[in-house]
Amino acid sequence: MTLLCVPLVGRTVEEMQADAAAAAAAGGDLVEIRLDFIEGFRPREHLPRLLRGCPLPALVTYRPNWEGGQYEGDDTARFEALRLAMELGVDYVDIELKVADKFISFMSGNKPEKCQLIVSSHNYEYTPSSEELANLVARIQAVGADIVKVATTAKDIVDVSRMFQVMVHCQVPMIGLVMSERGLMSRVLAPKFGGYLTFGILNATKTSASGQPTVNELLDIYNIRHIGPDTKVLGLIANPVKQSKSPILHNKCLQSVRYNAVYLPLLGDNLASFLETYSSPDFSGFSCSLPFKVDAVQCCDEHDPVAKSIGAINTIIRRPDGKLVGYNTDYIGAISAIEDGIGGPGSKDAAISPLAGRLVVVVGAGGAGKAIAYGAKEKGARVVVANRTYEKAVSLANAVGGQALRLADLETFRPEEGMILANATSLGMYPNVDGTPIPKKALSFYDVVFDAVYAPKVTRLLREAGECGVKVVSGVEMFVRQAMGQFEHFTGGIEAPESLMREIAAKYT
Repeated sequence: MTLLCVPLVGRTVEEMQADAAAAAAAGGDLVEIRLDFIEGFRPREHLPRLLRGCPLPALVTYRPNWEGGQYEGDDTARFEALRLAMELGVDYVDIELKVADKFISFMSGNKPEKCQLIVSSHNYEYTPSSEELANLVARIQAVGADIVKVATTAKDIVDVSRMFQVMVHCQVPMIGLVMSERGLMSRVLAPKFGGYLTFGILNATKTSASGQPTVNELLDIYNIRHIGPDTKVLGLIANPVKQSKSPILHNKCLQSVRYNAVYLPLLGDNLASFLETYSSPDFSGFSCSLPFKVDAVQCCDEHDPVAKSIGAINTIIRRPDGKLVGYNTDYIGAISAIEDGIGGPGSKDAAISPLAGRLVVVVGAGGAGKAIAYGAKEKGARVVVANRTYEKAVSLANAVGGQALRLADLETFRPEEGMILANATSLGMYPNVDGTPIPKKALSFYDVVFDAVYAPKVTRLLREAGECGVKVVSGVEMFVRQAMGQFEHFTGGIEAPESLMREIAAKYT
């Protein structure tokens, strides 16, 4: 079982003792005591207090500044502190590869049998090639490590695959982690690829390396105690991605039906490269969001007819034969939400859509805009597309038999009463919450305003529309409805737990 290690980075012994208790209460398996973070550290006074009352097994690290730590002194004092920790019964000690030979000579064969030596290497710039990583692991093994630790940095999410490749072939216990947000997958999937431990922090103020998730996220959202070699990997490929609530929603629902999969936020830069790199059948399904929904069309081997007509994909499924199949659940989610907003409960079941004959102004010509424009046309609406890049508005408008506008034209566009506005851009999305696609004074031209953005739940656009007395439809509705369709694709037809999805969406958006 992969251990969950909580780094302690308090500035005082008392803070570390409190954090150790919190780590045990949160469900951690061991703590990493970072001696280099303690101000005025005095080994003979502080180490006994830290170790003798520690509620969890402990790993002691005294990281020098040349390896990304805080310690600025010489190695002899550092080695003496680590030896004292061993004498006091610590379970693990971490020493850097650069000085491992020197430290082992310093110990003169007196390392207690109980204490395991972790020999570590950290690369804060990039992730080397698979061959270079394998050679590095061999060097660490050769110096006498009980446990190998290699930490690198992801410049691209595909870098993580090289760490996974080395981990599954390593013949000794290995900690293999890739730092930065693009490396998150290495931390969550450590149990799948045989990692000895992974790090989870108590909260965002107590991080010891970039990209570390919290203990609560690892246990409660990603459910790492149940991740194993056979666990399927799902996720949202987007840029940005950390604002998304999809990982919470899908993981909770996957857990509720006991489906052996984990859903990750995947900060990507190139969709085709990602799909080519992670081509194993275990990487079985993905949500696509900005800016990849249109790119996804070219990446898939086959397309659902509706997705092909729309020209945008928000769901990719990898079949057992390796073929990628693209679907679009955005249009159902958005259009049904707007219909209910117009006509009240039950309108989506009516023989004639409440959108029929209405003028729908779609802001944005990307993947979500294409889905909404297509869906509105299919329901009998007349469509106008406004976009910052006018040529893209023209292209989409022509595809749905509609009219194109420049974004600035919305300020005065009022050909008739009773129009419906649908924002399909990222304007107003966290963290740029002050963004809006249309001036407030123009919102009174509309009967209904829909915003595909759901984080925050009440965007500036919806808030100002409400202040103008206009009916608003939150992007949370689209979020839940499109996720229901995705869930059934991901699980091979298991019905999505709608009530649980709505409960989670209400709690976290």
